[in-house]
Amino acid sequence: APIDQVPKLVKSTSSGSTKEIPMIGKILIPLPVDSANASTEAVAMAVDVAKANGAKIVLLHVNETMPGYVSAHLPADFAKEAMKTTMADLTATAKKHGVDKECEIVVRSGNSAAEILEFAGEAGIDMIVMASHDPGLADYLLGSVAARVVRHAHCSVLVVRHPKG
Repeated sequence: APIDQVPKLVKSTSSGSTKEIPMIGKILIPLPVDSANASTEAVAMAVDVAKANGAKIVLLHVNETMPGYVSAHLPADFAKEAMKTTMADLTATAKKHGVDKECEIVVRSGNSAAEILEFAGEAGIDMIVMASHDPGLADYLLGSVAARVVRHAHCSVLVVRHPKG
C-alpha cells in the first residue's frame, strides 16, 4: 500500500507536537530452516515488535527450485516429505517463541529473495524481519538474500546480524 494509505498511529513528541508514524500490522519473518540458530534472534525481535504493535506474524520458508537433472534422481515423494518437514520445523519455531496459535506459516518454492518480495507485496506486509550473517567476499560479489530484500522491498526491513562461525 502507498505510504499515504497505510494506517497511522499518532504519537506525541517531547516538544508537545504530534507526528504520524505508520502502524505495523503484519510482520514477515523469512526463515531458512537449515540455519535455525541464526534466525532465533530475528524471530525473538520480530515477536517483540509484533507484541508492541499488536501485529500479526507470518513465518515464510522458500524451498529453492532444484534443476531438473537433480530432481530426476530424487525419490518421487521427496518434495512432499520436504514440505512436511519444513512445516514441522516452522511450527516448532513458532511454538518455541510462543506464537504458534496466532501466526501464519507459509512455504513457497523458487528464488528466495524473489519469493520473499513477491509474498510481502501480495500479503500486505508492513515489515520484514530477517537474519543475516556478517558478509564475506562472496556476498560482495554475488549479494546475499537479505541484501536483495533490503534493496527491493516496498516496506520496512529489519536485518538482525548473526556473526559467521
